Amino acid sequence: MYSEAESSLITSCLKGNRSAQHTMYKRYCDAMYNVCYRILGSEVEAEDALQESFVDIFKRLDSFRGESTLGAWIKRIVINHCLNELKRRKIIFEPIDDHFSETVTDERSEDPDVEYDVKRVKDAIMKLPDGYRQVLTLYLIEGYDHGEIAGILGIQESGSKSQYSRAKAKLREILTESKRS
Repeated sequence: MYSEAESSLITSCLKGNRSAQHTMYKRYCDAMYNVCYRILGSEVEAEDALQESFVDIFKRLDSFRGESTLGAWIKRIVINHCLNELKRRKIIFEPIDDHFSETVTDERSEDPDVEYDVKRVKDAIMKLPDGYRQVLTLYLIEGYDHGEIAGILGIQESGSKSQYSRAKAKLREILTESKRS
């Protein structure tokens, strides 16, 4: 499933070739840093997680079986490392109110004049409480479903749906407020 060039790079890395390891790191570091930052919400924590993830990647490279692309394998390690960091932090998820419906709706903005540009949305996501940001990032950006998120974060699937719904509402609120200022 991976190319001849990727195979050669992996072989060189496994032999301890520092130049090959640097090449692999440079090839994936920017994208993986972005994953870390979106999940952890802090530049310093993202940088630390990235470095620690690559240490793990190079230690575990011999377990790469080629059942997916190298990039997908690396991304999975990075995400797992970030999620483990979140567990160590003990993110507090908002409790589900008794009146919360388990049905998650996809409401559109009530304010049709709200314009969403990428930078404003990214900035607004970073202002979300940690629990909201984690679920929103895992669902919207990383592509996990609510069942997977629940398993990863150790919460109920309804809790994941609730956090996602509340995150969207809070995100709209932040975006609306930032437009007014």
